[in-house]
Amino acid sequence: MAEKRVVWAKKLPQVYKKLDEVDLVIAEHLDVRLLELVKLRASVLNGCAFCVDLHTRKALGEGESQQRLFLVSTWYEAGDRFTERERAALALTDEMTELGGHGVSDEVYEEAAEHFDETELAALMSAIAMINLYNRLAVTSRLHPREH
Repeated sequence: MAEKRVVWAKKLPQVYKKLDEVDLVIAEHLDVRLLELVKLRASVLNGCAFCVDLHTRKALGEGESQQRLFLVSTWYEAGDRFTERERAALALTDEMTELGGHGVSDEVYEEAAEHFDETELAALMSAIAMINLYNRLAVTSRLHPREH
């Protein structure tokens, strides 16, 4: 039997509260549906089933279509189902999530900068970094989606 893992938010609720405060600041600068698409995309890339479930449900609650949620995993092949602004955000999400040795390319960064003002871009970058943090904590804790 696998050993039980620490659930970080239960052991350090004060950290979770502070991170939640950061999320609230970010949300002041970006559309909630865009945020949920970005969070879903990073969660797919990171293999975080808990967060995929959470952000899919949140996006549905905000009026996002099932089709677009299904297509997040292949957004780059989805044609006009995503706006240019959303595609720029998803491309930045991909590169920030899978940094590797190449970092974030000038092309992807400049495309995002064309669609977001500097404050929005800072919020987008912060949102991507935050969901990657949450994904890593959830995957390490082996959090799984609850039955609905």
